[in-house]
Amino acid sequence: MFEKFPKQRSVLPEAYQKIYAEHYRKNRDGATAATSVSNKMEEWLHKKAAADLVGKSDKATLEIGAGTLNQLQYEDASPYDIIEPFKSLFEGNPLLSKVRNIYDDIDEIELKQQYDRITAIATFEHVTDLPKVVAKSCLMMNEGGSLRISIPNEGTIMWKLGYTLTTGIEFWLKHKLPYHVLMNHEHVNKAREVQEVLEYFYDDCKCSVFGISKGLAFYRFYECKLPDRDRAAAYLKDYKG
Repeated sequence: MFEKFPKQRSVLPEAYQKIYAEHYRKNRDGATAATSVSNKMEEWLHKKAAADLVGKSDKATLEIGAGTLNQLQYEDASPYDIIEPFKSLFEGNPLLSKVRNIYDDIDEIELKQQYDRITAIATFEHVTDLPKVVAKSCLMMNEGGSLRISIPNEGTIMWKLGYTLTTGIEFWLKHKLPYHVLMNHEHVNKAREVQEVLEYFYDDCKCSVFGISKGLAFYRFYECKLPDRDRAAAYLKDYKG
């Protein structure tokens, strides 16, 4: 199962490589008109991930793909560890005071490290070796803990229309380049593929959508409990990524 993983990311044409770093940072910060609107909508993703902390804060948390630390504007869990290889995204951020440990990759974390919750906001669509990451989350999860994942509804008409008519137009007007090339490079996993991986390693996966249904929504949120540790350990034992 999961023979297509780890996936290979498409090579960006040179014209995109020249503007990639600047665009990525502005996109994460909501520094343009279109991305500002998108970030307002993305508040749903952050709030869903933080919903289990109402009245609580003492939950050991690992955030995968912490980016500019914007999730910490919505929650105050402690202790709080992050995985984020692009340190330029959070350097100098005052929210760093809330972070205990910073990792470049999940492979740096010993499996004996245990968390009450593991989160990822708009991250799993980017992860080329997603089954490995989810399998490791199973082995690092405390009893009763949950994996809390928010993703764009990649692979559906609603998601494509959403970014085409907002960021896509803005990107074209500024750079005269089609935005879908960048999206295809970034988003290696469709929403249904993320769900398949989650449901393989967790026995209890509940999905919520920002929209009408999985087919007619902009975003999805998954709360996954009851990790199948035997299945996860078996997968990692045979992993050849």
